[in-house]
Parts: sequence; structure tokens; C-alpha cells
Amino acid sequence: MKGLFDKLMEDVRFEEGLKACMNCGVCTAICPAAEFYNYDPRQIVTRVHSRDEETILDLLKSETIWYCGQCMSCKTRCPRGNVPGLIIMALRKLSQEEGHFTESEKGRQQFAIKRTVGENILQYGYCVIPENINPDLHREQGPVWEWIFKNIGDVMDRLGANYKKEGAGALRKISDESMKELHSIFEVTGGKQLFNKIEEFSLQKARELNWEYKEKGIDNDYFRHTYTDNNGTHTKT
Repeated sequence: MKGLFDKLMEDVRFEEGLKACMNCGVCTAICPAAEFYNYDPRQIVTRVHSRDEETILDLLKSETIWYCGQCMSCKTRCPRGNVPGLIIMALRKLSQEEGHFTESEKGRQQFAIKRTVGENILQYGYCVIPENINPDLHREQGPVWEWIFKNIGDVMDRLGANYKKEGAGALRKISDESMKELHSIFEVTGGKQLFNKIEEFSLQKARELNWEYKEKGIDNDYFRHTYTDNNGTHTKT
């Protein structure tokens, strides 16, 4: 049976990202996320370098691996060629495959991302569509957005967008041919399989927490919790 480190080594991003850390701390010094979150990329590289299974398991269950913004500033600075951002990618993927992401608040948010951005891509070809930004869930947008939301068709026409229509233009309808190709990419690369894993383990966690879960949509307790919960421990004080 393969260990966690061996599974990480099967990810080309991990193989390319982990070289020989000398604990200089340059990656942490340059990291924007480290300035705000309780996050230290140098420590992550050190912990992974240990190859200790329990240490890696703790990472997979932690909040820590979800703080990275993937800006790749670390790639340009490390004197030994390590790329903590790539290591984080591999850790996240393994955490999703093994189901450990549901053990952290930030990890559980993968369900909300899958149900919104992920499904938008497969259904519309866009990460975000205006009707998803419901004022009830985005109070920070204020009354102006609430008015735009209610009058979205007229607003888009006035802006010159080709909203949900055939042909060229902003927010146009993506062609059936392009959507078919997009679905093929997700299928071949394992994206759909990973989406299924996120659903499978999220359902298990919802049952464990006794939160309502529905097979589709965002109108359920588990989505609302993953979308809005914040325990207040993520950022530096």
C-alpha cells in the first residue's frame, strides 16, 4: 500500500516543486498570504521534506494548505529551486482524493467552490455568471448591485454585452462544440472524477455534522455553512 509521500510523488507538480530546502525563509518573506494568514510556506516544505506520514496527514487535514493564493512569488525567489505553490497544489489534490479536506473549515469550502465556480464552468463555460451573485448571499454588493441583479438583461444590453446570446461579445452563449470540448478536457484530466470525490466526502461530512445536504444546488445547510462560516482563527492578529 502506497504511503502519502509516495502518492505525492506521483504528482508532477510535487516532483518539480520539491528540491532541497535549506530553511532560508525567502519564500515566507515574499509570500503575500503569509503576511495576512497564519501561514508559513517554509514550514510546509520542511514538514513535507520529513516524509513522515503523520506529519503529511496533519497537513492534508489542516487549514494551512488552503491559504496559498497561487501567485507563485515563491517560484521566482527560492535559491534552491523549490516551489511551495506547486507543493501546495499537490497537497490539495491529495487531500481532496483522500477526503481529508472536510476536516478543516477552509477545506470544506471546496464544496462551495465546486457547486458554484465548478458547475458554472461545465454548464455555461464561465467561472462566474451574474445571476449567481445573488444579493441575498452578497450583501456587501449593496443596493446598486441589487438593482442591477433585478434588471440584468436591460443593463447588459445597454453595456453592449451579448448576454446569453449567440455570436461574439461579452457573456455570450458558449457554442455547443466548445462546451463539448470543455467537458472532454475535464473528463480526460480527471477533473470530473475529482468533483465526484468532493461531493462524496462532503455528503459524508454533512451527515456527520447533521447538516442538510442536497444532491444539486446551493439551497441547503451544508452549502450555506461552507460558504459563510468563519471561525476567526485564520488571519494574524
